Amino acid sequence: MKRIVIRGLIAAGVVSVLLSGCGGTTAKTETEAAKTEAVKAEAETSNAETEAAKAGTEVSKDTSDKNGAEAANADADVSKDLSDKTVTELPKGSGEVNIYTAVDQVHSEKIFKEFEEATGIKVNPVYDLEANKTTGLTNKILTEMEHPVCDVFWNNEFAQTIELQRQEALAPYVSPVAADIPDAYKDKDGYWTAFGGRARTLLVNKDLLEEKDYPKSIFDLTSGKYEGDQIAIAYPMFGTTRTQAAAIYAALGAEKGKEFFQKLKDSGVQVVDGNSVTKDMAASGQVKIGYTDTDDAKEALEDGANVEMCFTDQEEGGIGNLITPNTAAMIKGAPNEDNAKIFIDYIISLDMEKELIDMGFFDLSIRPDADVDGLKVKGMNVNLVEVYDMLETASNDMQEIFSVQ
Repeated sequence: MKRIVIRGLIAAGVVSVLLSGCGGTTAKTETEAAKTEAVKAEAETSNAETEAAKAGTEVSKDTSDKNGAEAANADADVSKDLSDKTVTELPKGSGEVNIYTAVDQVHSEKIFKEFEEATGIKVNPVYDLEANKTTGLTNKILTEMEHPVCDVFWNNEFAQTIELQRQEALAPYVSPVAADIPDAYKDKDGYWTAFGGRARTLLVNKDLLEEKDYPKSIFDLTSGKYEGDQIAIAYPMFGTTRTQAAAIYAALGAEKGKEFFQKLKDSGVQVVDGNSVTKDMAASGQVKIGYTDTDDAKEALEDGANVEMCFTDQEEGGIGNLITPNTAAMIKGAPNEDNAKIFIDYIISLDMEKELIDMGFFDLSIRPDADVDGLKVKGMNVNLVEVYDMLETASNDMQEIFSVQ
């Protein structure tokens, strides 16, 4: 059974421990203190005559049996619960939780089954329809606001989650498991929390570009260093390229953001139908650089293409590289609120990030110092809310700049 920190009951006197890699310190200190006191008492009695030492031994035994019983039991529980990763075993058969998710069923269904096994809480999932994607679930939640059915929305992006917050469809929950998630990736009042995800990346064809000439910043793309027609991007009015445009606007301001994309357009950049196309163009050598997502880039690498992922603006003071995370949020009026909180604690944990990376769904952890096998990327120095607030402005400008005349 996977051992995850989840919200629930922990043995009396033991503090809940977050998934930050240092779990168990508090509880172990308490029990070790009890042991130290017992040893100290025994040492004092041992300084007497042999008969006194014997009596001291009996006193020590009595102390261990009577006064130390609870500490010993707690220590045994701590050793069991805090061996590798802290976990609270919840009682079996403790109700249900209704989860709407935009995450592909092939990935999310496995997580739901593991959660059920770990907690005894039955998951009633509602998956997105491919035709509607996230928007369909968002609309369903909004239409159910007077009589909520959903407890938790597990989304594969953040914009629609923030839209639900703006529509007052979410309830706040500040999860203790989110303590090590940067503030840029969680709502300050707990209405949503981001975790894991993917990143934007420049996919460089190594046959056409030497490593010393790789772009280090997005601004290299408009500096004249590369021929415009040797760069491919997806239409920035849609998908993650649209999100990236909004993020650049949030980082630079609307005026400088628009100026950047106008320069990119004027350079002769190839604008194509989707990230998979930019990936294929870079992999096949049609262009030197294709702007895509890490999941697409990994496909090219797995197919044996001579390409490399390049993350921009990673230096100190740089604007960083866009990360596109998942989000989890509790629905206002959730019929199973307690179980909703337990699931949120479970799904946003570092262990779940690791598992979803191992499954190939995530490419990285949202926690910058996490010890994971995924990609290491410095995210952009903007809050997701700031990106959301720039979506409409950036989209309108992208339509103006890149629309086919």
